[in-house]
Amino acid sequence: MRIRKLALCALLTAIALTIFVVEAQFPLPVPVPGLKLGLSNIVTLFALAAFGWREALAIVLVRIFLGNLITGQMMSLFYSLAGGLLSFACMALSLRILKQDQLWIAGVLGGITHNLGQMAVAVAVTQTPALLVYLPVLLLCGIVTGTLTGLSAQLLYQKLRRFFP
Repeated sequence: MRIRKLALCALLTAIALTIFVVEAQFPLPVPVPGLKLGLSNIVTLFALAAFGWREALAIVLVRIFLGNLITGQMMSLFYSLAGGLLSFACMALSLRILKQDQLWIAGVLGGITHNLGQMAVAVAVTQTPALLVYLPVLLLCGIVTGTLTGLSAQLLYQKLRRFFP
């Protein structure tokens, strides 16, 4: 059973990494720098529901490190780590309270906290508090994209949960 679980986690990591890399190639045509849909968070949320926090954290860390390495964006590693880990922690904690049919709520919370983490790093690195002017737009986008990724993960989990331990 351990080998099957390891293989499934590797598969989910490969899927999340592929989504991350493809999404990085198509920036959104919006005036807010660095805005992405965060579709690889579908895999993160699914892994949290299917396996638990340890395996999902491993998937997130591998996706972030390899994704930034593959896309040549090593300078954005700190932004990715801050947003990804804060989002992960929020989703993992919220899933302790929420029911399986409420994964979308964890997705929304993850989308919001991801943007908060990245904004905190941006302000700290650039020493430019004026960047906070983007925060309302980022929070709104976090709600919308978090809903999308959360609903997608919930639907995926409902369809595939019998295949996961």
